[in-house]
Amino acid sequence: MIKNENDLSADRNIFKLQKENERLRSLLQVAESLGSVIDLDELLFRVMEIVRERLNAERCTVFLIDYDRKELWSKVALGLAEEIRFPLGKGIAGHVAATGEVLTIDDAYSDSRFNPEVDKKTGYKTRNLLTMPMRNKQNEIIGVFQVLNKKEGAFTQDDIGLLKAISSIAASAIENAQLYDELNKTFISFMETLSTTLDARDYITSGHSRRVTLYSVQVARLMRLKKEEIELIRYAALLHDIGKLGIPEIVLFKNKKLTEDEYNIIKRHATLSRSILKKIRFKRYLKQIPEIASSHHEKIDGSGYPLGLKGEEIPLGGKILAVCDVFDALTSRRQYKDRIDIVDVMSVLEKETGNTFEPYVVYQFKNITLNVLIEILEFGHKEDFDLGDLALLRNYTLNDLLRIRRQGAADEREQKAAEAFMFYYQRKYRGE
Repeated sequence: MIKNENDLSADRNIFKLQKENERLRSLLQVAESLGSVIDLDELLFRVMEIVRERLNAERCTVFLIDYDRKELWSKVALGLAEEIRFPLGKGIAGHVAATGEVLTIDDAYSDSRFNPEVDKKTGYKTRNLLTMPMRNKQNEIIGVFQVLNKKEGAFTQDDIGLLKAISSIAASAIENAQLYDELNKTFISFMETLSTTLDARDYITSGHSRRVTLYSVQVARLMRLKKEEIELIRYAALLHDIGKLGIPEIVLFKNKKLTEDEYNIIKRHATLSRSILKKIRFKRYLKQIPEIASSHHEKIDGSGYPLGLKGEEIPLGGKILAVCDVFDALTSRRQYKDRIDIVDVMSVLEKETGNTFEPYVVYQFKNITLNVLIEILEFGHKEDFDLGDLALLRNYTLNDLLRIRRQGAADEREQKAAEAFMFYYQRKYRGE
C-alpha cells in the first residue's frame, strides 16, 4: 500500500515527536543525575560521562576557566591522571573559551588551532571534535566542553543542540559545586588555622596536631574507611588538643614532674576540647568531631579520661587518635632530649595494646610504609630527603622495620632500608 502525502507528513511528525520526547527524557535524566552531586571532582566525572554517552563519542573533557590565572584547567581529561592547565586562547578549547564560538571540526590535525600536545602525552589520536562554551545564568563563559571522536560519522546539528541543553544544566550544577568547594576550602582553612594557633602556642610540642592528623589519616586509609569517615577523623585529629588553649601556661609548659593537682588540670583539656568544638556548627557527617576529639585519652579497659569509656563505647576515630597521639609524643624531639629508639616506642604501644589501645588500630599503624612514616616524623624537613632513600623505604612497613631491628635483616636490601630510616630518625639539625 502506497502512503499518500498526508500519511507521510503524519509519520514525519510522529518521528519528530518521538525524537523530541527521547531528547526531553534524556535531559530529565541528566538533571536528576547531576542535581544530587555536590563534590566538584565527582560532578565533572559524571558530566563528562553523560556527554560522552549521549553524543556517542569516545571521550569528553570539561575545561573550567580560572580567571585569576587566565587559564583553562581540568582535573580529569583525556586519560591524564593529573590536573592539566594551559593559557586561555591556546588550542581549540582556548579559542572557544576566548571567542564563545561553537566549533565542529571533522579533521583535528588539519586545523591550525588544534594543540596536539595532549595526544602526544597520552598516545590518543583525536580525529574529530565538537567544542562548545559553557555559560552560566549571567551568560558568562565559565568553561568549555570538548567532545572527541564521534563513533559513527561526524558531529551533527542535533549533537550541538543536545550539548547546548546539557551544558545549561551542567553549568548550574558546576557553579553550585564550585560554591560548595569554596565554602569547604574556607572551612578547612578555619580548621587548620585553629590547629596552627594551638601548635604556635605550645612551642614544646610544635607540629604535634599536624603530625597526629597525618598518622591518623594514614591509618584510616589502611582500614579502608569511607571518604567522609576519613575527613571526620582528619578534622578531629587537627583539633583534638584545642582544649589546651584553656589550660594555664604555668602548668602546660612546666618542665618538672607534675603534681597530682596539676595533672588533673592538664586532663581537663579533653573536656575543654569537646566543649569548644560543640560550639562550632559542623556539617551533618562531621557532627561527631567533638566526641572523637575529646576521646583520644580514653582507654579500651575503661581507665582513661574524661568519661572512662571502654571498648565499643569509644568512637573508632578516638581509638585511632589515641595510638597516633602517643606515638607522636614518644617520637617527638624535645629541646634537651633525643628521640626514643623506634623499637622502644613500639614496645610501649605493644605492651598497652588490648588495655589502652585497640589491637586492630595498632596492627594497621604498623602497616604504614616507611617512606610515609619518616616524611611525617620529619615534617618540615622534606627538602633534606634523598629521593633514592624514599624509593627504597616505600617497599617496607613499620612492621618490617621492627622485625629487622629485632631479628636482623634477611638480606642487604633490608639492611640498607633500616639504615636509611634510622639515619633520618636519629639525625640532628643545627641549633639542636
